[in-house]
Amino acid sequence: MKKYIAEFIGTCILVLFGTGVAVLTGNVVATALAFGLVIVACAYVIGPISGCHINPAVSLAMLLSKKLKGKDFIFYVIAQVLGAILGTSLLCLILSNSNIGVLNLGANGYGSLSANNINLVGALITECVLTFVFIYTILGVTSDDKNAKVSGIVIGLTLTLVHLIGINLTGTSVNPARSLAPAIFLGGKAIKQVWVFIVAPLVGSALATLVYKFLNKD
Repeated sequence: MKKYIAEFIGTCILVLFGTGVAVLTGNVVATALAFGLVIVACAYVIGPISGCHINPAVSLAMLLSKKLKGKDFIFYVIAQVLGAILGTSLLCLILSNSNIGVLNLGANGYGSLSANNINLVGALITECVLTFVFIYTILGVTSDDKNAKVSGIVIGLTLTLVHLIGINLTGTSVNPARSLAPAIFLGGKAIKQVWVFIVAPLVGSALATLVYKFLNKD
């Protein structure tokens, strides 16, 4: 039970601070760092408890790598989605009691919801590629226990990296739970488009796992 609670809390923090910085600053670098730094912090706090997935795409990679049981995968994803919803709820509560008001909540999107009007195909490709890079890095750095002391930093920096290129394209998802929560609250186009940011990261995760098994394992 503790590992599910850890995933719930970690995902809540990720969504609250990541999307919160995105909404409050609108700054690409600040937002990228916010997501990355949360991962670094959580990796060393809840990593020993749950592995600090806080992302269904990461949990899928661990499931496919046989590092996570099917039952745990299901409960991890449930905890992550609920944590993301709580994170968005807290952000809404904070914003509604300020002069800012509830804006876009850091939702992902394409077309008119994208900073550069990326189309559907472009959004799918972007999210697949960014998630591939993120998951491939995770699988590599966590494959050796000798990397334990630096793995959180490497993973956090990689998440920062993918956000730097992805924010002005799709808003950067690479995490279905992080995308679903804001879309639920906003509805409209955001909820209609959210399937892209669920499917593409999962596909990218699966591809990264397959490539890692082919290239990096005997």
